[in-house]
Amino acid sequence: MSEEHKTITLESLDLAALLCSRVCHDVISPVGAIVNGIEVLDEDKDPATQEFALSLIRKSAQQASARLQFCRLAFGAAGSAGASIDLGDAEQVSRSFIQDDKTKLVWQAPRLLLAKNKVKLLLNLIVIAAGAIVRGGTVTVTLSDDGTNTDINVAAEGPMVRLSSHAADLVAGHSGTGSVDAHGIQAFYTGLVARAAGMAVSFDVGENRLVVAARPATA
Repeated sequence: MSEEHKTITLESLDLAALLCSRVCHDVISPVGAIVNGIEVLDEDKDPATQEFALSLIRKSAQQASARLQFCRLAFGAAGSAGASIDLGDAEQVSRSFIQDDKTKLVWQAPRLLLAKNKVKLLLNLIVIAAGAIVRGGTVTVTLSDDGTNTDINVAAEGPMVRLSSHAADLVAGHSGTGSVDAHGIQAFYTGLVARAAGMAVSFDVGENRLVVAARPATA
């Protein structure tokens, strides 16, 4: 295998540590804002300042909760081994996680129970797609399932689409060094989940549009 495409080897403890770092990265900002808001409440008794601090605490607490609920489904052991997850729950946590003043989520998936690993794959594809529209835009989720095969499409559209040059390699389980850091662990983990679910991930990148798709893997 070429130097640019070495197979990533990662011990289970390192995978756990890197995923924990990823989750901490997602929640540290709103938690820090909560701490700052509490400090303002303690130090400044001006009514307007107190109201601003309470507003900051409320918004940040909601954001932290949304990110933790999303991470629980996307990275955690939601449900027992082999369990199915309601796509309605996946939609709810996804809206709370990514939809804001800059980014809109369009959900075109039926309300059904889907195998846990396929739901985790869907959520991780949403993370990749949403991260590619750096100035905001629209993320559209389309999913079909006939009870045997599942097709997933996550499209991101916006004024600037920027996918990491290493994302596809990491999803495929490769990197230039044969290792992965906390910045790339989510894409690498997406590939692990895809293979566990018997799915293959593909990328179609355009100037203002990215489509990340997952289809049943072929032998």
